[in-house]
Amino acid sequence: MKKLFISLMALTSLTAVAQNPIVPSVKAEVEDFKPATTNQENKQFPAINSKRQVRAQIKAPQATFVGLDIAGKIYEMTKDENGVWTGTSEPQDEGFHYYQLNIDGANVPDPNSLYYYGASRWGSGIDVPAADEDFYTVKNVPQGSVNEVYYYSSVTQEMRHGYIYLPAEYYTNPTKKFPVLYLQHGMGENETGWSAQGKTGIIMDNLIAAGKAVPFIIFMDNGLNARKPGEQPMGFGGPRPQGARPQGAPQGQRPQGNAQGQRPRMGGADFAKMARRMGGAFEEVLIKDIIPTVEKNYRVIADADHRAMAGLSMGGMQTHGITLNNPTTFAYVGIFSGGTIGADELTDIPDFKKTNKVLFMSAGGKEKGMAEGETSVGKVAEDLKAIGINAHSYISPETAHEWQTWRRSLYQFAQLLFK
Repeated sequence: MKKLFISLMALTSLTAVAQNPIVPSVKAEVEDFKPATTNQENKQFPAINSKRQVRAQIKAPQATFVGLDIAGKIYEMTKDENGVWTGTSEPQDEGFHYYQLNIDGANVPDPNSLYYYGASRWGSGIDVPAADEDFYTVKNVPQGSVNEVYYYSSVTQEMRHGYIYLPAEYYTNPTKKFPVLYLQHGMGENETGWSAQGKTGIIMDNLIAAGKAVPFIIFMDNGLNARKPGEQPMGFGGPRPQGARPQGAPQGQRPQGNAQGQRPRMGGADFAKMARRMGGAFEEVLIKDIIPTVEKNYRVIADADHRAMAGLSMGGMQTHGITLNNPTTFAYVGIFSGGTIGADELTDIPDFKKTNKVLFMSAGGKEKGMAEGETSVGKVAEDLKAIGINAHSYISPETAHEWQTWRRSLYQFAQLLFK
C-alpha cells in the first residue's frame, strides 16, 4: 500500500505545551501603520504597516513585562513614561492570525481586538491585508444571511447549536429548493469559525453575485463537543491547553522529534484508520440529527447529489472519515489541510466512486507534507483520476496551516459544487 503522510502539526492533540520564545521587538521597516480591520470600534491598535508588520499597544503602568505573542514568538514590548507598552512583530503571512498579549507571565486577550474562538477559548485575532482579499470583502451585492440554529439531538439527548448560511435567493425565490454543504472547523475552534474567521457568508455572496457559484445553503456545526450521555470527551475534543495558536496548530508547540530532530510522521494505513474514527459521536449527530433537521426545516433538495461535506484540518479529517463511512450520503467532498483520501482506500468502498461527483483536496504552499512530493494533494489527485474519480487539488500560495489557506480553499471548492 502506498503510504500517504500528514504532518503531526495538523494533529494538535498530539503536541506538547511549550512557551513561545521571547524575542526583541522589531524595528518597523516603514511607519505607515493603519488600524486592523479586526479591531474593536475606534481602537487604533493593533495596527499593520505595508510590510505586514503588526504593532500592538496597551497601557499597563504596573506591569514589569509585556509581550506581543503572535506566530510562535513573543515580541518584547517597551514601556514609555505614561505606562504605555508598544511592540512590533516581524512581517506576517497574509490573512487571519490568532494572537495574544503576555503580561507578567499571564496570556491574555488584547482588549483592543475583536474576539474569535480558537485554542478552545475566546481570544484576539488580526486580519493582515492580502493581495487577493477582494473575494472576501463585503460588496454591494445581494446579501445572504448567517443565522443561529438550535436543534435537539437524539444522539447527545440535548439541545445543540450551529449556524446556517442562506443565500439571498433563498428569500427572493420562496419556492426554490437548494443544495447543502456541511462545513466543519478545525481543532480548538467551534461552529463560529467558518462565518467569523473564514468569512463564509461574504465569500459565498460574492461568488454567487459573480456567477461563479450556484446558490447553496451551508450548515456549520461544532465537531468537538458531541458526546453521548455518560461518554467521556474524545482525545482530540477534551480540554485544550491555553494560549494563542495559529490556525489549526499550536503557536510555540511542536511535535517531539527523534534524535535527529525529525518530526514524526504517520503512515497512510494508520492515518486512514484513524480518520475513519475521527467523527466520533459527531458522525451520528450529523447523520441522524443535523441533516434531518436541515431537510425538515429548510427548502433543500434532500438527496446525495445535492449534499456536500467539507472541513479544514481536523474537520477535514472528520470529513474524510464520515464520507467514507457513509459513501452514498455525500456526492461532493472537500478536505482542506486535512490529509487526503488515497486511491487505495476506495478499493473496498465501491459506493463512494459511484456516488462521488467531486473530491477536492487542498493545502497551504508552506505545508510541505501536503504541498509537495509523493504525499501532496496534487499527486494523490492524479492517482484518484486514474481510477475514475473526479479529483481536484489546490495549493494556496505562500500560506501555511492557517485561515487564508482555508478561505481560498472554500473559494475554489464552492465553484465546483452542484454543477
